[in-house]
Amino acid sequence: MSVYIDEKSRLFCIRTNNTEYQMKADEYGVLKHIWYGKKVGSDMSYLLEYPDVGFSGNPYCAGDDRTYSLNTLPLEYSCEGTGDYRISALSVTHSDGSNALDLRYKSHSVKKGKYSIKGLPAVYGDSEAETLEITLCDTASGIEVVLRYGVLEKLDIITRSAVIRNNGEKTAVINKAASLCLDIPFGDWEWIHFHGRHTMERVPERAPLFYGIQESSSTRGTSSHQQNPSVILCSPDCTEQSGECIGAFFVYSGSFSTKIEYDQLRQTRLTMGINPELFTWNLSAGEEFETPEAVITYSDNGLSQLSHNFHRVIRENICRGKYKLAERPILINNWEATYFDFDEEKILAIAKEASALGVDMLVLDDGWFGKRDGDTSGLGDWFVNENKIKGGLGKLVENVKALGMRFGIWFEPEMISEDSYLYRAHPDWAIQIPGRQPMRGRYQLLLDMSRKDVQDYLYGVMCDILRSADISYIKWDMNRSISDWYSAELPPERQGELPHRYMLGLYSLLERLTSEFPDVLFEGCSGGGGRFDAGMLYYCPQIWCSDDTDAFERTKIQYGTSYIYPVSAVGSHVSTVPNHQTGRITPIETRAITAMAGSFGYELDLGTLSDDEKADVEKQIKKFKKYGSLIHNGKYYRLSDPLKDNIAAWEFAAEDGSEILVQGMIFRTEPNMKRYSLKLAGLEPQALYKMAGTDEIITGSALMKGGILLPASWGDYSPVEIHLVRTEN
Repeated sequence: MSVYIDEKSRLFCIRTNNTEYQMKADEYGVLKHIWYGKKVGSDMSYLLEYPDVGFSGNPYCAGDDRTYSLNTLPLEYSCEGTGDYRISALSVTHSDGSNALDLRYKSHSVKKGKYSIKGLPAVYGDSEAETLEITLCDTASGIEVVLRYGVLEKLDIITRSAVIRNNGEKTAVINKAASLCLDIPFGDWEWIHFHGRHTMERVPERAPLFYGIQESSSTRGTSSHQQNPSVILCSPDCTEQSGECIGAFFVYSGSFSTKIEYDQLRQTRLTMGINPELFTWNLSAGEEFETPEAVITYSDNGLSQLSHNFHRVIRENICRGKYKLAERPILINNWEATYFDFDEEKILAIAKEASALGVDMLVLDDGWFGKRDGDTSGLGDWFVNENKIKGGLGKLVENVKALGMRFGIWFEPEMISEDSYLYRAHPDWAIQIPGRQPMRGRYQLLLDMSRKDVQDYLYGVMCDILRSADISYIKWDMNRSISDWYSAELPPERQGELPHRYMLGLYSLLERLTSEFPDVLFEGCSGGGGRFDAGMLYYCPQIWCSDDTDAFERTKIQYGTSYIYPVSAVGSHVSTVPNHQTGRITPIETRAITAMAGSFGYELDLGTLSDDEKADVEKQIKKFKKYGSLIHNGKYYRLSDPLKDNIAAWEFAAEDGSEILVQGMIFRTEPNMKRYSLKLAGLEPQALYKMAGTDEIITGSALMKGGILLPASWGDYSPVEIHLVRTEN
């Protein structure tokens, strides 16, 4: 049992293996947040003592008690209009035009199992999971909010979602509905968010909180390259292996907002939810709205433990289907080898080279369909271009299979080209505002995914392709941000619902296709990492990490990604040199080691490699198959900071500490350079470890406290790889 309730004092405690979360409905029915952190076993509300703070008003029910203010108390779910001037979690406009919402405790319930959310991805639990529901009510309007807490006790994971119900008699308009509101009345905190741009995603930035509001958000209709829907609060002394930290990520792929306010009393409020810009939702009498899910965890053992908690819940309780824990195929993608210029002969030539070296799958990227010889036409016309692939996909796939390989294919279902048969037949299916010229991105417009006829069309044409040949993999791409929000099917007062309805439609289509084709591996992509979030991982157990395949840059991108997301979710390939994004030349062994911190594959023309390089590729594939389970399912440790250090290094450790793999890259070699040493993690202190290829045996304690010497580097971008196995002597 993980939920404990003191009915008399109305104290609610959620206890996981190592953490405790406390709330309390006070004498006025206000649900206050009391504690989130290490297990304490006591009601922590004794610490909540507040003065009469000037210009912090008092609820009418508090009488002449001027120390009781919603503007100073730590609240579990804050609202607009009733005296709390900090950032709010919920804003509703009533039929009379007012915005006040005064939520008070009404009831609670505890249920076995983890709640689900209609039409939205969410963490799923086992039989030991529990759900706590606390219902709050605004009696003046009839608006009710059900706060839902899903508890995965062994994983130290708590999930948050809210249900907003209109029990009144008239329509209300939701202007903002956060999934998470977390007030932290104690402690000094810094925050880490993950910013970037196309081909440079998820760069961690750590900074002290300043008085006021700091925000990480996207208004692009996607979670975006520019900010990721995740955040970490950490104590100033927090390191990888020690110190307090609280993390949160959003199980949603659309526009989001994460706000943190450091208030006048040095308290911290964190909210996370759908971005309220361009969002409204009309809630008719008797209807309800469910928010997407936010996931939180706490660690007092540093950032590594926080990452392990998130990695495990994403890998085991968000990813689904055949491939969530299974070995992934090593693939070769033709994109950087051919771009749009290919025919079946070129594709088969790539397949023959790949098959001879041990590659498992060939993936045919953009350009196989419609009138698609460049990026200005053809999107939406999902039928085979037989000028390139004579006889259709069936013949090509069978020829690839005859080489002992599986076949995958690229789609960009959400997009439409103006130069396409589909657009000429259904211009109203595109998102564009009547009377205005639309903004293009990569010369393309977007289909209105909120429409059932659009979803049905895409489902039908994609099913036709998947049934026409033995296809084992789909790369689902999305190559622009969304603007010009307008749906021909929605009335004016509901146009603000389109961004969220778009996501509901996308998730519905993904659910239909992944259910219909359970043996197909779906990989998410949005110009690389523009939609790298837990919402997409619910349908696609891996996501193309970035369109930047330069090994040096990828160490930084994958470093930032690792704070929240597991290695098994990271799509990463060896590409050609000079690299197509940066022009940089790195050794093929270094490129492979970097790509192994992911799903692993190749994105080049293997026929252009020398015999020695081909021999290297064959060895790399065998090595990844040897270490693949350890890489994808082991504990991941960041051993250096590639944004600051001259080295990028990381470690995979078996859960039982029996095996360790250290990999990385030394960026620059200097003359008379001392060998680097790294302190390892995740070993058994008293156990003995033997380094592969040597007779050297070292204790786990020595490796963690003193470290291990890395091989001497030679040249720039020198690879690092050390394998250690526990031994008896």
